[in-house]
Amino acid sequence: MRNRIKTFLEERGISVYRFQKDTGIAPSTAYNLAGRPEQLPSSTVLTKICDTYEVQPNEILIWVKSSDND
Repeated sequence: MRNRIKTFLEERGISVYRFQKDTGIAPSTAYNLAGRPEQLPSSTVLTKICDTYEVQPNEILIWVKSSDND
Protein backbone atom coordinates (compact mmCIF):
# COMPACT_ATOMS: atom_id res chain seq x y z
CA MET A 1 0.00 0.00 0.00
CA ARG A 2 1.04 3.58 -0.61
CA ASN A 3 -0.64 6.89 0.10
CA ARG A 4 -1.20 9.30 -2.75
CA ILE A 5 -1.75 12.42 -0.63
CA LYS A 6 0.78 14.52 -2.56
CA THR A 7 -0.91 13.79 -5.89
CA PHE A 8 -4.37 14.22 -4.35
CA LEU A 9 -3.42 17.67 -3.03
CA GLU A 10 -1.68 18.74 -6.24
CA GLU A 11 -4.70 17.74 -8.34
CA ARG A 12 -6.91 19.96 -6.21
CA GLY A 13 -4.48 22.85 -5.74
CA ILE A 14 -4.39 22.37 -1.97
CA SER A 15 -1.24 23.16 0.02
CA VAL A 16 -0.07 20.84 2.76
CA TYR A 17 -0.72 23.66 5.23
CA ARG A 18 -4.33 24.00 4.00
CA PHE A 19 -4.71 20.20 4.11
CA GLN A 20 -3.59 20.17 7.73
CA LYS A 21 -5.92 23.01 8.67
CA ASP A 22 -8.89 21.56 6.76
CA THR A 23 -8.58 18.10 8.31
CA GLY A 24 -7.40 19.10 11.78
CA ILE A 25 -4.65 16.49 11.79
CA ALA A 26 -1.28 17.19 13.39
CA PRO A 27 1.08 19.27 11.22
CA SER A 28 3.78 16.58 11.39
CA THR A 29 1.29 13.95 10.20
CA ALA A 30 0.13 16.12 7.29
CA TYR A 31 3.67 16.87 6.10
CA ASN A 32 4.82 13.27 6.58
CA LEU A 33 1.87 11.91 4.60
CA ALA A 34 2.44 14.40 1.79
CA GLY A 35 6.17 13.75 1.65
CA ARG A 36 6.37 10.03 2.29
CA PRO A 37 4.07 7.82 0.18
CA GLU A 38 5.11 4.76 2.18
CA GLN A 39 3.56 6.27 5.32
CA LEU A 40 -0.01 5.12 5.72
CA PRO A 41 -2.57 7.17 7.62
CA SER A 42 -4.20 5.68 10.69
CA SER A 43 -7.87 4.79 10.34
CA THR A 44 -8.77 7.94 12.30
CA VAL A 45 -6.71 10.19 10.02
CA LEU A 46 -8.03 8.45 6.90
CA THR A 47 -11.59 9.01 8.12
CA LYS A 48 -10.87 12.71 8.74
CA ILE A 49 -9.45 13.11 5.23
CA CYS A 50 -12.35 11.28 3.58
CA ASP A 51 -14.96 13.17 5.61
CA THR A 52 -13.33 16.55 4.97
CA TYR A 53 -12.98 16.15 1.21
CA GLU A 54 -15.95 13.79 0.75
CA VAL A 55 -13.89 11.13 -1.02
CA GLN A 56 -13.53 7.37 -0.84
CA PRO A 57 -10.36 5.84 0.69
CA ASN A 58 -9.28 4.60 -2.76
CA GLU A 59 -8.64 8.23 -3.72
CA ILE A 60 -6.08 8.42 -0.90
CA LEU A 61 -4.56 4.93 -0.87
CA ILE A 62 -3.35 2.66 -3.64
CA TRP A 63 -2.24 -0.93 -3.58
CA VAL A 64 1.22 -1.58 -4.95
CA LYS A 65 2.50 -5.11 -5.42
CA SER A 66 5.37 -5.83 -3.06
CA SER A 67 8.67 -6.78 -4.58
CA ASP A 68 10.34 -10.01 -3.55
CA ASN A 69 12.98 -7.99 -1.68
CA ASP A 70 10.48 -6.44 0.76
